[in-house]
Amino acid sequence: MFLKASGLAAVGAALDPKAESKTAIAGSLPAVQKSSEAPAAKDRVDLVNVLQGTDSTRVFSRGNTLPIAALPFGMAHWTIQSRSNTPWMFQPGDRRIEGFRCTHQLSPWLSDYGQAIFLPFCGDPNPEPEMRSSSWRPEKAELRPHSFRLALARYQADVELVPTERCALLAANFNGDQPPGFLIDVPGATDAIEPDEAARTIRFKSTINEGGVPENFATYYVVRFASAWDRVEMSQTPTSRFAKVRFARGASVEARISTSFISFEQAQSNLDRELGSKSVDALREAAHARWREHFDRIEVEGGSERQQQIFYSCLYRALLFPRIWHEMDANAKPHHFSPYTSKVVPGVMYADHGYWDVYRAWYPLMSIVYPERLAEILQAWVNAYTEGGWLPQFPAPGYRACMTGSLIDAVFGDAAAKGIRGFDLSAAYEGLKKHATQPGDPDKGYGRRGIEDYLRLGYVADDHIKQSVAETVDAAYGDFCIAQVARALGRQQDAEKFLARSRNWRNLFDSQTGFLRGKLANGAWLEPFDEFAWGSPYVEGSAWQHRWDVPHDIPGLIAAMGGNEKAVAALDKMLALPPVFHVGVYGQEIHEMSEMAAVDFGQYAQSNQPVHHLLYIFALAGRPDRTQYWARRVMAELYSPETFPGDEDTGSMAAWFLLGAMGFYSLCPGKAEYVAGSPLFDRVTLHLPEGKTTVIEARGQSASAVYVAKLLVDGSPHPSPVIAHDTVARGARLTFEMQNTPSL
Repeated sequence: MFLKASGLAAVGAALDPKAESKTAIAGSLPAVQKSSEAPAAKDRVDLVNVLQGTDSTRVFSRGNTLPIAALPFGMAHWTIQSRSNTPWMFQPGDRRIEGFRCTHQLSPWLSDYGQAIFLPFCGDPNPEPEMRSSSWRPEKAELRPHSFRLALARYQADVELVPTERCALLAANFNGDQPPGFLIDVPGATDAIEPDEAARTIRFKSTINEGGVPENFATYYVVRFASAWDRVEMSQTPTSRFAKVRFARGASVEARISTSFISFEQAQSNLDRELGSKSVDALREAAHARWREHFDRIEVEGGSERQQQIFYSCLYRALLFPRIWHEMDANAKPHHFSPYTSKVVPGVMYADHGYWDVYRAWYPLMSIVYPERLAEILQAWVNAYTEGGWLPQFPAPGYRACMTGSLIDAVFGDAAAKGIRGFDLSAAYEGLKKHATQPGDPDKGYGRRGIEDYLRLGYVADDHIKQSVAETVDAAYGDFCIAQVARALGRQQDAEKFLARSRNWRNLFDSQTGFLRGKLANGAWLEPFDEFAWGSPYVEGSAWQHRWDVPHDIPGLIAAMGGNEKAVAALDKMLALPPVFHVGVYGQEIHEMSEMAAVDFGQYAQSNQPVHHLLYIFALAGRPDRTQYWARRVMAELYSPETFPGDEDTGSMAAWFLLGAMGFYSLCPGKAEYVAGSPLFDRVTLHLPEGKTTVIEARGQSASAVYVAKLLVDGSPHPSPVIAHDTVARGARLTFEMQNTPSL
């Protein structure tokens, strides 16, 4: 049978809506409905809640997201600013807003760059953000991925913003009798704002940033108005430049705003190409159609409307990053300002993706559903290497030192194992091999930290490098992934060398405690050992969250722990323990600790990425029922249309839910396979490129039927919990036969 007995008491009851609800950030979701109870078909784009995850603070994250109007992977994101001088620039509970912001922020922890704020107004407001702010009613606003429509009460204005890839149209209809205006706020600007009355345009540069860009970086803006203005009033403070564009009495103001990372001339070209003279209705429909085209790749049937809202809200989040960084030249060919060399060069480029966060789920999701976009993104990372000389650790937008490891190894390793084409795999391998064999400069955002120790000792010594366990296991896993690239290129000798190095995790496995532990250069264990202490030698977690950081060799780790029964017992204990933590080297409680402590999942901290593969290890240890039970509980209790379990991190948290809801997860990117879980919906149809279709069915779905009795692939029994990537990507029918209790 596909399942073994659970041993958990009343396992199905936890997902029964009649059972006592568990304490959670999001609360329990309604149970899965039968097909006959499913909601009527709706426009999938309208199911999206762009506010999901926005109710966050520095000390507690429910996503740390922004409400964003954009096209999928758009170069320019547009948000609502309700607070200034903070990366937490929007709070859904704020009743006043300061303007519409062009933002490039991937995370509040890394802050924004090249931003500017725009506000239609009437009368004569003080341009300072708090002084000019206007009441709005969020419950009355229509906020969609393709259009933000809301009313500014102070200015008696009905406003709509519609995005394109690099531009936006911002239109306001005024209901009062005061002359209208349009305010431009350029934070940190040093250059002048330049009006051109004859062309009805204003242009300016925004150079503000927090790093990751060369010295000559700027976002170039061109704003073109539909009507001639009366006058433009300039002012400035120590932190911003302002322009008030004043118009004669009238009913409306329409501004077409374009951005470029290359030049004013390129910004003008982007405006002409993307906005032109198209009406707001035409632009809105085009943006809506682009989102609908992407959403139509995944057709979900069954479940409750709430569950579908979560699914498509997560899909929206997964399609925002990385952002397009290239623009079209006069011949409609891509070129870009290189954040690695500061020059304009031909080719595609993307930016703002943290591999540490997204390699586990986002890239595997793309490999199935959007492989052609994935190929272009991978070529962008190759271009980053050829331009800068090193593969980036965390492109935001260029080289940025952030988190541990060189997890771009997994990005290319997964693509190589799955046969993704359309990018230069040989050049990618050169870059991968370089940082795996040569010292770089990790403080500048490239190269492996501790590579000298790793090559000499087979591990990173804690008395030399902090976060040494994380650096070691990331390097070992990276070596496994590099081996997959070498193998795909026919470089078998290199592949064997990197595979041998991938076993270096064993140098830090302590058989006495059963944990991965820090070790000194002389071979002694780092003492004292505190399994609940967060931070170095780990990162954003303790020994519990990093216990299974060997995704490429789970069978080897299970064997080292004493076999399947002991591994299952260790996983069970992790989920049963209280969510205790010691602040360790942080010296204070960080938000990831708070988020783990807020829910009843023991030491399993879904709020951060290191644990995201753990529940699927149960299945490889002979207990797929545990995987099914816990994965469904996480989806039910820790996700909602309003919240994520923790930092969403450019699609990582969303992609985890999307894969799990479809019924499987990529336990080890770099292996062309997935581990089966428990599908959330009656049917998911994947409309894949080249006319391929994959259908995932859950037969016998009900409120408590979370267990899989049998898995069929194209009608034939599939006795293993492991599903090949080719099975999903080539077009197939996966049938999960569901039941209320685990099989004996």
